[in-house]
Amino acid sequence: MNLGKEIGLEYGPATRDAFGKALAEAGRRRPDLVVLDGDVANSTRTEYFAREFPDRFFNVGIAESNLVGIAAGLASSGKEVVAASFAAFLLCNAFDQLRMSIAFPNLNVKFVGSHHGINIGQDGPSQMGIEDIALARALPGFTVLCPADAHSARKATLAMLDHNGPVYMRVGRPKFPIIYPDDPDHDIGKANLLRQGDDLTIIACGLMVACSLVAADTLSKEGISAAVIDMHTLKPIDSEAVESAARRNGAIVTAEEHLLAGGLGAAVAQEVCRLYPVPVACVGLDDTYAASGDPDFLLAKYHLAPADIVTAARKALGMKQPQHVNA
Repeated sequence: MNLGKEIGLEYGPATRDAFGKALAEAGRRRPDLVVLDGDVANSTRTEYFAREFPDRFFNVGIAESNLVGIAAGLASSGKEVVAASFAAFLLCNAFDQLRMSIAFPNLNVKFVGSHHGINIGQDGPSQMGIEDIALARALPGFTVLCPADAHSARKATLAMLDHNGPVYMRVGRPKFPIIYPDDPDHDIGKANLLRQGDDLTIIACGLMVACSLVAADTLSKEGISAAVIDMHTLKPIDSEAVESAARRNGAIVTAEEHLLAGGLGAAVAQEVCRLYPVPVACVGLDDTYAASGDPDFLLAKYHLAPADIVTAARKALGMKQPQHVNA
């Protein structure tokens, strides 16, 4: 992908690589940590953990329902458990097991879905996790994470291991632009303000954070000042950050590499309606599966490029009221 170089964003490792290395790092300090994978360890990067701790790594095979069931059993026996597969396989294939074996008993298992979104390009729709956030958010008790770059993915991995309760985190295959310094603040449930702005706020997650920073730079050249927030925790969402953005700027754009139904835009709009209604324009996949193709082409084809965030910002500003009626 060719994204963000014009504003100084350099590419770093993929978020899946950062996750895998952080998992191995955690394994050296956590003797009860065990890792399961659905026969895609070289893709999810749990292979880093497997090389160091082969006696604590279990390849369950291409059987995601069994993967979740075994994870539940290990967690019930007192182990710290991380289970990984492709986002589409894990959430779509094993949703009932996640619901009944993990969410219902509220077990302390961390699930990681790799190859999310449409950025995997040529692999095609069967491999693209585009429903995973909505499905994970629907599970009672689950925390849902979507880091924006390698540095935040490392911190998110370590943070979720310290968190008590079930977690789902999505990570990506391609290299992502670097957004954060080496050791960023990354508190679960606390959004990060990356750019100040006075006219509207763009709230994004994952790869779309970099797209949003590019869009904000384009908008600034038009005289539009856009704040950018990384909503790396989709559940529990940072309601305070959403309300503050609504009150401060009076218009919001959301950006996600996920279906609009049940994703970040839906979560933000729900909070805006509840706390302080303002115009919200949402950028995401609009009720469709993507084709197979070059990632940059797909982002443009399905209106997930920085230019589409700019268009959404103009739309939101066009609906913006000069003064909130309930202010």
